[in-house]
Amino acid sequence: MVDETGRVIDGDQILGLIALELKQAGQLKGGGVVATVMSNLGLEQMLESEGLELARTKVGDRYVVARMRAEGYNLGGEQSGHIVLSDHATTGDGLVAALQVLAAMVRREEKASACLSMFDAAPQRLINVRYGATDPLESDTVKAAIADVEARLGKDGRLVIRKSGTEPLIRVMVEALDEGVANSEAETLASLVEREGA
Repeated sequence: MVDETGRVIDGDQILGLIALELKQAGQLKGGGVVATVMSNLGLEQMLESEGLELARTKVGDRYVVARMRAEGYNLGGEQSGHIVLSDHATTGDGLVAALQVLAAMVRREEKASACLSMFDAAPQRLINVRYGATDPLESDTVKAAIADVEARLGKDGRLVIRKSGTEPLIRVMVEALDEGVANSEAETLASLVEREGA
């Protein structure tokens, strides 16, 4: 979505708004929201402050929908904007999500920019690293580096490192409360992955 100022709104902000609206109406099922590992730490923290869970899955709306069905959630989606409201549709539906946001704007008597600023997003740095015949994620050096980064980040950040499902790329995503930390950790780890996968 795009608000009245021209700011592009991602799926995490939309999920946050709809989750709180459903909670307030007593209609949120499953005790929270299903989203992927790419969803922002800010969304997770905002939901936790409301007593709600962010249940994470692998990337892909099919994984989101599968977990929703298996565990009784009625709201899920991806940062990229696929929003699934299973009380209304079996897959992501932009029109249904847009109607939910419009209803929230009317109920709150707020503009989109206010309604869709549910949390301050934690800085994320994503680097795609092409690799050759050697799988760098099997390297003991990379495994040790991953463990080190996760230990340094602790509760103030996250590391998601995964193979692309469509091309020979390793996606290195570091999220931290401090943008400098996110950038430096991602760049260091991406360089190591590139060396080990050459």
